[in-house]
Amino acid sequence: MIIGEKRDNTFVSKRFLHDGGAAVRYKNSSLACLKSFMSETPEILAVPVETPLMKQYNAIKAKYPDALLLFRVGDFYETFGEDAVKASSILGIVLTKRKNGSAAFVELAGFPHHSLETYLPRLVRAGNRVAICDQLEDPKFAKKIVKRGITELVTPGVSYHEKTIEPISNQFLAAIIEQAGRWGAAFLDISTGEFFTTEGSRDYLDKLIQGLKPSEVLYARQQEKLVKEYLRERVFTFRLDDWVFNIDFATDAINRQFNTRSLKGFGIEQLPCGVIACGAILHYLSETQHDRLSHVRSISRLDESEYVWLDPFTIRNLELVNSQHETATTLLQVIDRTQTPMGTRKLRRWLLMPLRDISRIEKRNLAVSHLVKHPDELDHMLRELKSIGDLERLISRVSLGRVNPRELWQLHRASEAASRLKQVLEGSHSGELQMLGQQLQNIQQVIALIAERLHPDAPVMASKGSVIAVGVNLELDELRSLAYDGKAYLAKLEAQETERTGISSLKVGYNNVFGYYLEVRNAHKEKVPQDWIRKQTLTQAERYITEELKTYEQKILGAEEKLQTLEQQLYLELVNEVATFTPVIQLNASLIARLDCLCSLAKVAIENQYVRPALNESHALRITEGRHPVIERQLAAGEVYVSNDIFLDNIGQQIMMITGPNMSVKSAVLRQTALIVIMAQMGGFVPASSADIGIIDKIFTRVGASDNMSSGESTFMVEMNETASILNNLSDRSLILLDEIGRGTSTYDGVSIAWAIAEYIHDHPKYRAKTLFATHYHELNEMSGRFPRIHNFNVSVHETAQKVLFLRKLQPGGSNHSFGIHVAKMAGMPQRVIERSKEILEQLEKTHGEGVSNAERGRVAMQKSEQLSFFQLDDPALVQVKDQIMDLDLNTITPIEAMMKLHEIRKILKGRA
Repeated sequence: MIIGEKRDNTFVSKRFLHDGGAAVRYKNSSLACLKSFMSETPEILAVPVETPLMKQYNAIKAKYPDALLLFRVGDFYETFGEDAVKASSILGIVLTKRKNGSAAFVELAGFPHHSLETYLPRLVRAGNRVAICDQLEDPKFAKKIVKRGITELVTPGVSYHEKTIEPISNQFLAAIIEQAGRWGAAFLDISTGEFFTTEGSRDYLDKLIQGLKPSEVLYARQQEKLVKEYLRERVFTFRLDDWVFNIDFATDAINRQFNTRSLKGFGIEQLPCGVIACGAILHYLSETQHDRLSHVRSISRLDESEYVWLDPFTIRNLELVNSQHETATTLLQVIDRTQTPMGTRKLRRWLLMPLRDISRIEKRNLAVSHLVKHPDELDHMLRELKSIGDLERLISRVSLGRVNPRELWQLHRASEAASRLKQVLEGSHSGELQMLGQQLQNIQQVIALIAERLHPDAPVMASKGSVIAVGVNLELDELRSLAYDGKAYLAKLEAQETERTGISSLKVGYNNVFGYYLEVRNAHKEKVPQDWIRKQTLTQAERYITEELKTYEQKILGAEEKLQTLEQQLYLELVNEVATFTPVIQLNASLIARLDCLCSLAKVAIENQYVRPALNESHALRITEGRHPVIERQLAAGEVYVSNDIFLDNIGQQIMMITGPNMSVKSAVLRQTALIVIMAQMGGFVPASSADIGIIDKIFTRVGASDNMSSGESTFMVEMNETASILNNLSDRSLILLDEIGRGTSTYDGVSIAWAIAEYIHDHPKYRAKTLFATHYHELNEMSGRFPRIHNFNVSVHETAQKVLFLRKLQPGGSNHSFGIHVAKMAGMPQRVIERSKEILEQLEKTHGEGVSNAERGRVAMQKSEQLSFFQLDDPALVQVKDQIMDLDLNTITPIEAMMKLHEIRKILKGRA
């Protein structure tokens, strides 16, 4: 602590206290003098002194104030202050305190350095940016405090650590920018080198955010409010300075990264917002110490016109890759039979981005068809794919110099499997598969290089030794012999000297004072040769050294350190040589991932008896005996899924109005139609007996209901938002699925809104979007008589005296019965409630004529059901009260008389109770 007298904001006298609290003499002053000084000084200011370690820590922390700093101290990563409090809470580690100078304490929490891979993912998944500060020099050679510096800044969107990234999904870092109503975005997965950019409307960007699910989004400081409102905490964000989002800066950053002079080769020169977003990502990587980006070799443009539009509501409602229900099965889970993580990631993108180009779809479809017809060839490919692993991320780690020996050997196995796959593909009778085989590069050089230099049983960590194969380097082999064969040499020396001197009790030993020695018991010390040098005398023995022993000692003591240094150097050289093949191996990884997807689609088609769809440029959609791919896989053994036919076109049957009882799988019919279209246009087979599909460019769904509590939106508001998005983005090739529109409001409102929506779609001046409209409003059946392209269908049931059997089969014509009470019974509603419901229903049917509309019946039913809970329709008390009220003359009655009349009515009601 510094203790001084403050005069005019300056210190004129100082005293010092050690961390331990003892006084340091200042001008020969003692502790008593110091205390006297303090008591006599009118104004004292005490300021804590930083220890050298904390001074170094604070200087580094100041450069990364937004990051949680892991500070390497010896064998531990330590956190201090607020970081320690946060880390202890997230990781469940002990929070302590340490002194930071006299009388000053700072919170402390840490963990062993070898546990970094365990704790780091938990910190990152909690939304933290983590700065890793390592020791940059060997503490043994440090003259003062050990040099330290940030070696990596790990963020939710930027990480190479295996346990911080999901193997089956991409970890995208995104940047977004808005200019004049146009949105630009870029997406980079640093673990694979995939780099995408695009530009479009806010709705299009929303679709990409929903589909690609970036782990972190960058934005400009001046657009913070706009971005926060848009993202609504859906993803971790980080703010950059506004100057980063500049077209000139971005163009320069991209050209420097790819060593180009213009952006024309990437096809993105007409996407200024997309280019700016790319530049922001490259800048962020540089700022976070991720400047080794040789594996990021190009930028691909995501063209909105190439893929089927699936808005966020559709992706969510159809449960393509995720579900709001923990136990639910997604479509991806059903069709994913991939053997590699990179194949799974690509299949996920195929599913979220179905194609619109028939020629591209057909190429995939032909390959899948060939594999379905040749299951032996398919099984052969699947076996080879299984041994490849995540080649895409492996080669990225090689390029970054972060690959461990065991991963490098996996790259060797994967390369061998790729060579075998190339032979199989080139021998295939499928033109698409042959082309894949021709594009696969032969990388025998990589296979040979790794096999010759890397030990096949190499450990995970290069520092553990036995990484480089025997015979690669003579010096390395000699050092290994010295380091690992030392015991044998010493035993040989001991036997040699025992034989030469005749000293039977001779032993070779070692201590830290003077190294290796020869120990001789006192009974034999007369036999000690003249060339031995005495080093130590003990009670019962003497210890000696020899020139030969000291020479060997010098070799063996330095051998292990030299061995580790040389082996790591040789390993690094090997990694760098393999890294030169990065472009070739990345191409192979992409092609193998594509093959993996094709094999997966073929495998699932065989297992589930899917058929090949026929795609064309017409506006018709005809599905015969279509099935829901997810539901049918969850049926009990022996239960058969009830298939249904769907036909829609732009001329005769644009809208299918589907009515029927609840629990009659109207929603399943809607969903399965969309899923079949998606599966077909991603290049796969479909669950139907036949499917003729005119290319669809947009799929919209409004199915299911949920409140958006976080934004205060009701079920009805969510429904209206989603429906509005559909109606504002129609096209002539759209497929629309609407399920129970208007159910979140009153019956009159619901019928009116549903009718108006169907009418709007039918009478749209430009587009005739194909629509499946499931509803419980039977009034909508009347639309078929007024609108020529609306046709009624219902889900058939078989009704007996006591039971209703839902046949789950679509048939022409409308339905006017909801069977709600039967559904309630199936749900397990108490029998008393069921019986009471029947009584009320009978009463309502008796008191309302046939001429009353269904909508009016619903309204009256709601009113009567409330009234009946208080009074029976034939209750005498109700009649008496009514008579008394009707007899009142409201023009002459006084307040006192009104009070008395109310008292009488109350008596009547009490007597009834």
